[in-house]
Amino acid sequence: MHCTRILAIRHGETAWNRDNRIQGQLDIELNMTGRWQAERTAEALRGEPLGAIYSSDLLRAADTAAAIARAQGLSTQLHLGLRERHFGVCQGSRWSELETTQPELTELWRRRVPDFAPPGGESLLALRQRVLQALEEVAAAHLGQQIVIVTHGGVLDTLYRLATGVELQAPRTWQLGNAAINRLLWSPQGLRLVGWSDTLHLDAAPVDEPLS
Repeated sequence: MHCTRILAIRHGETAWNRDNRIQGQLDIELNMTGRWQAERTAEALRGEPLGAIYSSDLLRAADTAAAIARAQGLSTQLHLGLRERHFGVCQGSRWSELETTQPELTELWRRRVPDFAPPGGESLLALRQRVLQALEEVAAAHLGQQIVIVTHGGVLDTLYRLATGVELQAPRTWQLGNAAINRLLWSPQGLRLVGWSDTLHLDAAPVDEPLS
């Protein structure tokens, strides 16, 4: 039976990651560290045979994917289904601000209530359905091949749960690091976890942001 090997990668770092600001589906670009991480990831995957590279269309993911694509001589296929969860009115806020201004909302968020959606946003149940549909669409098109998916923390969290059977409301105990390489195996029977949070390619010291 043919399977599709998946390298699922979170985008490189942004200034909002450092600032603990909720990005959601706002289009935030990579910072200097994030661009360095993207290039390091591209170099780490240079020897990997790839059938295709898919990415969220949001800039931080698309630019990370573009670095990998350049190293492989491939193009990136953008897929809206790989976008981060939509956090509605929370997008653009810091977590600390929300805990003060909207304590009831942050409590529902912290408890991971599956059908809770921030006003104007997306629930965990809706996110899981969207991610599953996108995954099946791209993976089924590449049976017997290895592909890259560049996406976001919320999507990767969902993929981990789909692969391991961890429930949506269960606390997260795994890492979702920027530019980490995560390995999954997809077949029509489901998704399996092969390896998670490989960051060896990021062990060297990254460049610092300029002061001005």
